Order: sequence, then structure tokens, then C-alpha cells
Amino acid sequence: MMPDLQPGQRLARGVARHLTSHGFVSVEEFVPARGLRVDVIGLGPKGEIWVIECKSSRADFQSDSKWQGYLEWCDRYFWAVDLEFPTELLPDETGLIIADSYGAEIIRMGPEAKLAPARRKKMIQKFATDAARRLLALRDPRI
Repeated sequence: MMPDLQPGQRLARGVARHLTSHGFVSVEEFVPARGLRVDVIGLGPKGEIWVIECKSSRADFQSDSKWQGYLEWCDRYFWAVDLEFPTELLPDETGLIIADSYGAEIIRMGPEAKLAPARRKKMIQKFATDAARRLLALRDPRI
């Protein structure tokens, strides 16, 4: 087990691994706009943008009132939960991923709602900038 990671972070790790197997790269705890923070954002090989919210419990899901605000920032939206999560709570019009610390599986593909080209460009630039800053901080924590 990974005691240093919270349950949602364990799900995010499995999701990131799964996205990689589909040619995606991902960033955790990404801020698409002020006041919003998505658990995982994936950037696909054709420029597609997926948002995945990781929910570790019923209470975690029920306390999330911002998720609909994420829809305008992605082409597809997913929930990632573990096998014990009561999936009947999740809206049918969203994607579903079952995950653990080591991997994940897409159970239901989120419906596609393509981003406008200007928003896609802005999101890809923000994704690249955030990823580069995080890499730089790992290499040189004093920056």
C-alpha cells in the first residue's frame, strides 16, 4: 500500500497510468480557471482534453458541487472511483472509470462535447506551462 497518498491520489495515479496506455499525458490538480481544480486532466494524441474527477467515497462525491463547472473545459468528462464506490450515485450522462493505485478501466465513455478552438488552444498552452513548471520545480526546487 502507499501510505503517503490519499485515497483520491491513489485513484489519480491509476487513472494517469491508464491514460498513458491510450497515448495521453496528464497533470493532476490542474486549475483550468480561477476557483476550479480538477483532479486529473488528460491531453490526448489528437489534442483532445479529458477531465477526470476522482471520488473515494459517497461523502466525497456528495460534497462536490463544482463538477458541472468543469464540463466547459473539456471534450469528455469522467468520474474515477474504486470498485466499492456506489456507482448508481454518478450521473449517467458522464463517463465512468474504475481505478485503483495501479491502473484503471474505462467502463463508460463520457459523451463528447468538443471545445471551441480558442479554448482548446488556451487549455493546451496552460497544460504545457503547468507541466513544464512542475518539471522544473522537481529539477530545481529553489526556482
